[in-house]
Amino acid sequence: MNWVGRFDSSLSLSGLFSGDHKKPTLILLLTPLLLTTFRYYGNKAFYLAELSDFFVLFQSKEVTGSLYAFAASFVLLGLIPALIVKFVFHESLKDYGVRWGDWKFGMIAVAVLAPLFILAAYSSSHLPAFVAEYPLNKEAGVSAAAFLVHAVAYLFFYVGWEFYFRGFMQFGLRQRFGDWNSILVQTALSCILHIGKPSGEIYSSILGALVWGILVFRTRSLLYALIIHWLLGISLDFFITFGS
Repeated sequence: MNWVGRFDSSLSLSGLFSGDHKKPTLILLLTPLLLTTFRYYGNKAFYLAELSDFFVLFQSKEVTGSLYAFAASFVLLGLIPALIVKFVFHESLKDYGVRWGDWKFGMIAVAVLAPLFILAAYSSSHLPAFVAEYPLNKEAGVSAAAFLVHAVAYLFFYVGWEFYFRGFMQFGLRQRFGDWNSILVQTALSCILHIGKPSGEIYSSILGALVWGILVFRTRSLLYALIIHWLLGISLDFFITFGS
């Protein structure tokens, strides 16, 4: 009977949305909602299947599909959580890594880590699974100008991704979960969101999320992880597109 009483007490909703509980509760409730929406409705396949008959940009469904996916990441993973931080949590985006932070250490980290990730991208660009998957915009290689536009647009995808996992989640859960646990939570969920990608990418995403999570806390900024992550993605696209 005492066990049942303790069980009922542990599931009480009292205080779940108040005090120190409010922020982690909202983050953890919003996460499956936003990530599931992004996974099912924020990708190129959904655009091609459901929306391509209604709007097409630049007379290309291929280009539009990739831009749709990049915009979905920016809005669902970046803009909406940023608005929640500002108008629900009433906190500054600076407290979620939107700042220069320790720029000296950050630039050293970029100088050291970026070449390693670019080398990994070069290695992956020779694997059939990656060649089939990337670039998301298969017309990115029609010209240098087209690839440049693709590279700039792709940055918006990574802005959304980094703000959600390393900003909204990691900084948002830090006070209640601690440094390492908040890093591990975002690592687990960002890895899960990679399911469907090449297996090598899924496993390597674990290492990437850990490295970028540590870097974000060390520099107190999302910028340097964002730069490295974007360079990884766009260099993979470059090697696949122009490497043959």
